Amino acid sequence: MSRLAPFSLRLTTEERQQLEAQAGSMPLGSYIKSVVLASEAPTYRKRQKPPVAEQQLLAEVLARLGQTRTANNLNQIAKHLNQGTLVLDDELETDLKTAIAEVAWMRVTLMKALGVQS
Repeated sequence: MSRLAPFSLRLTTEERQQLEAQAGSMPLGSYIKSVVLASEAPTYRKRQKPPVAEQQLLAEVLARLGQTRTANNLNQIAKHLNQGTLVLDDELETDLKTAIAEVAWMRVTLMKALGVQS
């Protein structure tokens, strides 16, 4: 069965907010069809929002990325390595160990937030 062109419906801001609130996590178009077509409407999967704890872990990783220069430092190290101008001194060794620890922490935290066992 092919689908027809989309149908447009104009709503006030308040009407749209009310429909979105009623739809909850269901896509708005799916919710409207389920109400209008009632018993004949196909069932749709609801969009899953990650649990609050997972969102907090993801926010923590993003905050850590913003606070550190790990990504930039690793990029600069890779650039010098590719150019053949990388000099491994005590400062770089410390930076590398810090970057490795940061990336390992981010990996573990992201895996935990996504519910993946490592």
